[in-house]
Amino acid sequence: MRTPKLRHLAGLTAVVVIELAQLPAAHAAPADQAATRHVVQPGQSIQAAVDAAAPGDTIEIRPGTYRENIQITTDRLTLLGAGESTVLSPAEKPSDNACGEAGHGICVTGTAEDPVSDVRIGSLKVTGFPKNGIWGSGTDRMTVRDTVSEANGQQGMGQEMSTRGTFADNVSRNNKQSGVFLANTIDAEGGATDALGTLVAGNELSGNRTGVVVRRLRDLTVERNTITGNCAGVFIVGDESTPRAGDLNVRHNSVFENNAYCEATDRLPFIQGAGIVLTGTEGTRVTGNQVNGNVGTSPMSGGIVLYTSVVGAPNAKNAISRNVLSGNQPADLADRDKGPDNTFTDNVCELSAPTGRC
Repeated sequence: MRTPKLRHLAGLTAVVVIELAQLPAAHAAPADQAATRHVVQPGQSIQAAVDAAAPGDTIEIRPGTYRENIQITTDRLTLLGAGESTVLSPAEKPSDNACGEAGHGICVTGTAEDPVSDVRIGSLKVTGFPKNGIWGSGTDRMTVRDTVSEANGQQGMGQEMSTRGTFADNVSRNNKQSGVFLANTIDAEGGATDALGTLVAGNELSGNRTGVVVRRLRDLTVERNTITGNCAGVFIVGDESTPRAGDLNVRHNSVFENNAYCEATDRLPFIQGAGIVLTGTEGTRVTGNQVNGNVGTSPMSGGIVLYTSVVGAPNAKNAISRNVLSGNQPADLADRDKGPDNTFTDNVCELSAPTGRC
């Protein structure tokens, strides 16, 4: 269990909540179960409160603008704002911590072998950072809920080398890369890792390069999100590595008019009008989505598209079923890599390529 280095906290309000009085003395809870609520006012340091917190504590951030980078390495910490009126944005000089050095807004950092667990971030706005708004690396059960991540230089929010994360009911918009980005790891090659039920649900994702990117992961669900105005809605990315990426659910999302234009990179052609794209993945279930008006001339344009990965790995054993599609061009359903055992059943659409998928 991590215990943060304690620092003197001048001017910081601490409200101690201890619910042990009614317990018999013989059954008193361990000391670290006594939760402390640290209240941070404008002009005070969020990081100072984080450094002083113990596992189980809550950092309550009052409305105002706070210019700093927040580094969290403590288990079971809650970072809670007052909604969009609690704003985290860059300072002229980045904070003197690993998160500031990386250029992110909020970082939750452990290792794959020793993850930071049960950190909760909610009800605040993170905007204008040169890299990621909210980023977890080496975490377990990290939750990001009811936040706004806007106009950051890379990802709005996401995680790597992490398990059992939840990204729910957030707004992630106008970020240079993804609204939500989830990966096995961002700086090394390797097979897919098990996300152990990570959930991306109920988010509004707009104006990004891609709404949601899931790269080289298994056991993850993307559901009930509203995804519009990006270059692409959802990208499920795999390759020839083993284990293969897949065993994922993409279901009950509204994916429409993702028609912004994103230039080609050294790995991908230009992207425009791509709804839900699968590349090099297996056993992914794309079910019950509403996919409308995604229009473009990119190789990946269309409603739901199966496309060979950048290293030539085909999709296999994916099930595309019960989706409702219309107005996507050049096709509502497009099977462009012809990998083995992909199935298309009970979809309602106007045009498929090849024909017969509707």
